[in-house]
Amino acid sequence: WDAALSRRARMHSPLSAVVVRFSRARKRYERQGILVSEVALEQAEAECLADSKSRALRRERNAERRAQYDRDLVAQMTGEISRLFPGCPPKAAQTIAEHTARRGSGRVGRTAAGQSLEEEALTLAVVAHIRHCYTNYYELLMSGYERREARAEIHDEVDRVLDRWRNPP
Repeated sequence: WDAALSRRARMHSPLSAVVVRFSRARKRYERQGILVSEVALEQAEAECLADSKSRALRRERNAERRAQYDRDLVAQMTGEISRLFPGCPPKAAQTIAEHTARRGSGRVGRTAAGQSLEEEALTLAVVAHIRHCYTNYYELLMSGYERREARAEIHDEVDRVLDRWRNPP
C-alpha cells in the first residue's frame, strides 16, 4: 500500500470510488483499495517514480528525527523520574523511561502528559514498574487471581517501595 500513489491517483482521476468487500469472518466491510481511471494511475505512478528518491530520503530523515526525539524523551524522563524518586535505582529509572516511552506502545509515556513529563504520568509508570518487578503480581495472576484482585493484594507492597523511592533514608 502506497499512500502517495493512492493520493496522487485519486487527485488525477475525474472519478474515484472506494472498493470494499464484506468479510464474513470479521462480519464487517473492509476497504480493499480505490478505483481510479487508468490514465490517472499511470500519471500517479510516473510522479511517484520521479520523486521516489526524495521521498525515501525524507522518510529516512523523519525516522532519524523521531529516533532522536525518542532518545531525548527517554533521557528527560530518566532525569525527571530520578528527581521525583531519588531512592529509585538509576538503572530502574532508565528501564522505566525506556519502557514507558516506547513509540507505538500506547503506554502512559507516549501520552501528552507523559511527553510533557507530568508527575502523575511518570508516577503511574513507576508504579507499574514496581508492580511488575518488585512484587509477586505475576504469581498471583498465574494462581487464578483476577487482575483487579491481584493489584489490590499487592497495593501495600507497591506503596512501601514507592515511599522508599520517594523518601530514601
